[in-house]
Amino acid sequence: MFFMRDIFLKKINRTGALFTFLLIPFFIFGQAAVNPAVNSEDVEIGVVEHLDEFLPDSISLINENGEQVWLSDVIDKPTVINFVYYRCPGICSPLMEAVAGVMNKSELVAGEDYQVLTISFDPVETIDLGIRKKNNYLGLMSDEKAAEAEKGWLFYVSDSASIKRATEATGFRYRKTGNDYLHAASLTVVSPKGKITRYLNGMQFLPFEWKMAIVEASKGQSGPTMNKVLRFCFTYDPAGQSYVLNFTKVGGAVIMFFAVVLLLYLVLKPKKKAKYLN
Repeated sequence: MFFMRDIFLKKINRTGALFTFLLIPFFIFGQAAVNPAVNSEDVEIGVVEHLDEFLPDSISLINENGEQVWLSDVIDKPTVINFVYYRCPGICSPLMEAVAGVMNKSELVAGEDYQVLTISFDPVETIDLGIRKKNNYLGLMSDEKAAEAEKGWLFYVSDSASIKRATEATGFRYRKTGNDYLHAASLTVVSPKGKITRYLNGMQFLPFEWKMAIVEASKGQSGPTMNKVLRFCFTYDPAGQSYVLNFTKVGGAVIMFFAVVLLLYLVLKPKKKAKYLN
């Protein structure tokens, strides 16, 4: 009787230890996924994702011709919205260079399959500065892709009230410090109906990540931010100027998976009944 009880208790202890071990990654990744720096409504600088919400109709913009237009009228296809300010001395230029780079590599056609809207959140900036910036970034692209982006990558400025409505609707949080701003590097992807479907954060974008976001936006399908997973699996190779599969990380994850499966099998497999002599 006591012998069987000891076996039962040992099995429970080993199983509990195993489940504790298995839950550790969930707690780790769970904490990363719910990082208050990017998901709390109290965040001062960063991005609060508003997936499945729709942009308001009352956002006014000034286009490259100096004309007033409504954002809701401009969005007629999958759209990537990029908030910057054109005289930014920090991350805005690298961010737009990254946008130019992924547009240049993408098989999708800007202006037909999708469009990019770059909007200054500094209400004192004029569209002339935006046009000069646009010409600089088009110069980083091939002639064919630059011709596409000429029509499919549009630059705008706006007034303070419309800027506030647009940034609040997309969850883009920034703070003015002196004559400049502190802000995050992020793109907001919306459907042709103005529904927010995806966020692309950071300053490096994979072509298939870009395509996936645009295709899903065309269908009105929203999805979680994939950057963390993609960054884990792929590493940028400066020599080849491309992203390559990180075999060390992926291989380690696969080995860990099978090790957990094996451990689970050894702990929970049926035990052979012991034979006792009377």
